[in-house]
Amino acid sequence: MVKMFRWAGLVCAGMMALPAVAFAQKPWPVRVVVVTTFEKGADTGDQPGELQLWAEREHLTEHVAFPGGVHDILTNPEHTEIAIVTGMTLVNAGPSIMALGMDPRFDLTKAYWLVTGIAGADPQVMSVGSAAWARYVVNDVAQSIDMREVPKDWPYGVYAAGAVRPGTLEGSDQEHGPNAGYPIVFPLNAGLSHWAWERTQTVKLMDTPEMRAYSKGWAEYPAAVKAPSVIQGDSFASDLYWHGHYLNQYARDWVKMFTNAQGVFAMSNMEDSAIASAMVRLDRMKKADFQRLMVLRTASNYTLPPKGRKAYKTVSEEYSGDGLPAYEAAWRVGSVVVHELAGHWAVYEDHVPGHVP
Repeated sequence: MVKMFRWAGLVCAGMMALPAVAFAQKPWPVRVVVVTTFEKGADTGDQPGELQLWAEREHLTEHVAFPGGVHDILTNPEHTEIAIVTGMTLVNAGPSIMALGMDPRFDLTKAYWLVTGIAGADPQVMSVGSAAWARYVVNDVAQSIDMREVPKDWPYGVYAAGAVRPGTLEGSDQEHGPNAGYPIVFPLNAGLSHWAWERTQTVKLMDTPEMRAYSKGWAEYPAAVKAPSVIQGDSFASDLYWHGHYLNQYARDWVKMFTNAQGVFAMSNMEDSAIASAMVRLDRMKKADFQRLMVLRTASNYTLPPKGRKAYKTVSEEYSGDGLPAYEAAWRVGSVVVHELAGHWAVYEDHVPGHVP
C-alpha cells in the first residue's frame, strides 16, 4: 500500500510537468481510448509505469488539460488515439471515466476503450509477464468476518451480502440474479474479447532468467513456471489490496459463483469494476458504447506467497523486474489491437469485430 500511494503522489506531481495544448471547438472523433491507472513519474524518459510505454511508442505527444481527472489526457497528433490515467482504486477510476465520457471536447460515441493495466495474477492460471483478456469484470461488494471468528467449517470469512455462508448466494440480495441488488458482475463483449485474444495469442512477451527464477517459488503451479503467454482470464476488482492463500481461494470461488461457473479468476486489481460501471452508465447516456470496452490485464506479481513464505512477509515486496515485464506485455499485446482498430477505421467504425466461439 505504501508503494501504491507513493505512485499516486508522483502521478499528481507529474501532471504539472508539461503545458496542455489549446483545444479546438469541434469535438475530436476518437477511435481508441487507452485506459491506464497510474504513472510512476514523468510520462516519458524515466522508469515506466502503465502510461509511459504508450506515450513514447504511440507518439502521444500532446497534452490536454483534464480537470475532471488526475492527469492530463495524452493524444497523438491526429487526435484519433487518446490515453487517460484514471488514478488508482475504485474511488478514482469510476469518476475519471465518467468525467472523460461527459467531456464535450471528445466524441467517444464510437471509440473502443482498452483498459491496459498491471495486476496480481493467480499462479494457478498464468505466469508473471503474461497477459489476459477478460470476459467478465467482477466486483467485491461483500460481508466479512475475521477468520478467527468464523465457524470452523468456513473456508474464509468473506461472503455475499446477506448470504448464509461463503460459496453460496442463498439468502443474499443476489439470490435471484447476480446483479439483483447492485452490480457485482459485468459481462464484457465476449466476441470482442475472443477476437482480441485471437489476434494477440502469439505475441512475443518478455521472458528473462530473472523472471524464471522469480517464479520458481510457485513451482507447485504449472502455469506459473511456464513462459509468459496471452490468455483469456477474468478480472476481480477490489479496493482491498489483498494477498494470501485464503483470499486467493475466495477470489477464485467468488468469480466462479457470480459468473455461473463461466468465469476464471486470473487478475486482481483495484479499478476495473468501477471503470465498467461508468461505461454502463455512459452507454445509457449515449456517450459511449459498453460493447466496445476491452480489459487487458498483465501479471506483475502473484496473489499469494511463494512456497514456504508467509503472506504478511510478501504482500509489499517489489514486483518482478520492478513491473517492467507487465508494462511491456500491456503495450506489446494491447498495441496490436489498437493499431488494427485505429488503422482500419473504415472496417471497425460501425462494426464491432468478433463472435462468441
